[in-house]
Amino acid sequence: MRIILFGPPGAGKGTQARLLESNRGLEQIATGNIIRSAMKNETPVGLEAKSYVEKGDLVPDKVVRKLAENAIADRDYDDFILDGYPRTTQQAEWLTEFEEANDAPIHACISLQVPDDVIVDRLSKRRVHKETGKTYHLDHDPPPADVDSDMVVQRDDDKPATVRNRLNVYREETEPLEDYYDRRGLLVKIDGTGSIDDVHHRINNVLDDLA
Repeated sequence: MRIILFGPPGAGKGTQARLLESNRGLEQIATGNIIRSAMKNETPVGLEAKSYVEKGDLVPDKVVRKLAENAIADRDYDDFILDGYPRTTQQAEWLTEFEEANDAPIHACISLQVPDDVIVDRLSKRRVHKETGKTYHLDHDPPPADVDSDMVVQRDDDKPATVRNRLNVYREETEPLEDYYDRRGLLVKIDGTGSIDDVHHRINNVLDDLA
C-alpha cells in the first residue's frame, strides 16, 4: 500500500504514521528524517543536503526529490507512508512522474482536517526538554514531577503567533495539493480532531476500504 499523509503542522501526521508503521507494516518516509539519515550516513545526496544545511539554507527541492525517490526505491516502491512530501504541486507532479515510471501508483492521499484554533492550542502547549529533546504536552503528556521545570521550554516555532504564520504558509503552499489529488480521485479527508485513537480508527477504516 502506498499512502500520502498530509495536513497542517500540528495535525498529528507523525503520530499517525508511526501507528500505521506498527499496525500495518508501512514505513514512514518523513522528509526531515530521511535528510538527517542521509547526512549521518554521508550518502552522496546526504552530503549534497549537508552543504546547504551547514550554511543555514533550505535543502532545495531537487535534493529532497532525490532523497524521497531513493527512500521509496529502498522500499521496493511499496508499503510506505509519505509524510511531509510532496509539499507543493510541483513536487506532486514530480512524484506522479516517478510513480508512473516505476508502476507504483499512490493508493490514497489522506488529509487530516484540523481547525486552526485547535492546532494553535495543541502546539502552544507543547514543551521540549532542552537537553534530552523529549517532547511533552501540558494537557496530554505533562513533564513528570521529577523533571527540572527550568529545563522544559517552549520552542519559538510553537508560540501562537509563529504557529499561525506556519499555518498561513501551509494554506498557501501545501493545501492546493488537495485539489491536485482530488482531481485524480485519490483525496480522502479525515477529521483529525479528537483522541489519537479516534483519528487512527478513522484512518484505518479508509485503508480497510482500499485493501
